[in-house]
Amino acid sequence: VSFTVTPGRRVVLMGPNGAGKSLTLRLCHGLERPSEGRVTWQGGEAATARRHQAMVFQRPILLRRSAQANIDYALDVRGVPAAERPERVRAALEGVGLQGIAARPARVLSGGERQLLALGRAAALRPEMLFLDEPTASLAPAAAKRVEAAIRQIHRDGATLLMTTHDLGQARRLADEILFLHEGRLVERGPAADFFAGPESPEARAYLQGELI
Repeated sequence: VSFTVTPGRRVVLMGPNGAGKSLTLRLCHGLERPSEGRVTWQGGEAATARRHQAMVFQRPILLRRSAQANIDYALDVRGVPAAERPERVRAALEGVGLQGIAARPARVLSGGERQLLALGRAAALRPEMLFLDEPTASLAPAAAKRVEAAIRQIHRDGATLLMTTHDLGQARRLADEILFLHEGRLVERGPAADFFAGPESPEARAYLQGELI
């Protein structure tokens, strides 16, 4: 697997289960160490890159406190001054449409609200790079639509996106570029429009036709 993500792009990793999509995200974000090769950030070593990044998982990890406190804690850990945090928390909640439930405990939120809160927390960090691992898996269509809207807003605010999804419609809506993985190898890469119009690899063609297990 070898690729470069251009700043400002929305890149979607696709492929069957076990292809290596989530592992690739974790390697890029520094949560795993590669057994071979290396991950670089802006031409240099990626050791300090996580301060410029954020990641949202399929099942977000939230603290047992209020929605607003979850965002405030992330900002505190990142070293944002206390005087600056309340406004950034407010803006983040408003950006994902959760300003009305700021004081509600995160543990009682619906699945869609939890994912929106995780996106708001990521957005509050103002990342240059946002990693998203199946951000709408198991969500109802209405909740998925809200999550996609929040992702688009984070991208408009300046974040480069690298995400995984099995939802072909979502990939069509959100991707500028597709990376197709199969059995741990990057077998195809190209503009999203070209990929969906006519994939070049037999694996990708089979996947889009629902034949690849």
